[in-house]
Amino acid sequence: MPVMKHLIAPSVLSADFGNLQRDIEMINLSEADWFHVDIMDGTFVPNISFGFPVMEVLKAHATKPLDVHLMIVKPELYIDRFAEAGAAVITVHYEACIHLHRVVQNIHAAGCKACVALNPHTPVLLLKDILIDLDMVLVMSVNPGFGGQKFIPNTLSKVKELKALAALINPSLRIEVDGGVGLNNIGELVNAGADVFVAGNAIFAAPSPIEMISLLKNHDAGILTRS
Repeated sequence: MPVMKHLIAPSVLSADFGNLQRDIEMINLSEADWFHVDIMDGTFVPNISFGFPVMEVLKAHATKPLDVHLMIVKPELYIDRFAEAGAAVITVHYEACIHLHRVVQNIHAAGCKACVALNPHTPVLLLKDILIDLDMVLVMSVNPGFGGQKFIPNTLSKVKELKALAALINPSLRIEVDGGVGLNNIGELVNAGADVFVAGNAIFAAPSPIEMISLLKNHDAGILTRS
């Protein structure tokens, strides 16, 4: 069987909101696979991003799946509404869900893929009993809330540990990494077992965002030449 290429999910949080439709069209035309949409409430994380009005714009113009990352308290209250707003994947945080299994069931019932995110301090092993029910796990490689942070090196060990655990319980599990991902570390992360990558500043601060997406997508084609 051919090896499946990893997925690239540009973070809309880093887009130019004065030219949001332009940046959406750029992602549509690029080699990116998903749109990564960060929803922040100012309580679970120390920042506030956007909500349903921006989701409506994305749903209207994006031609690729919306990967919605809920960095909010009580995410269970909003699952159905985000599904209706166009989410294909809904991510909730382990740290925000008292009844995580129920929330995962609700995500699936709403017709979306279910993903659980782990903050940098949260051990992978805490997901052992829920891993069979998940489509993806998001390993935060920075502390959530703000873009442009430095990648936490221990993420590599967490991804390897998660990959090994998934091989025993749920081999089809996707592993997503969010925070400080760029050309300098995506190769190591792929080798560790990650296969979905969120990139914000690395893409939107590049001279050519569409070229950067291509470089991140095709790093294994012998063109990984920048740091």
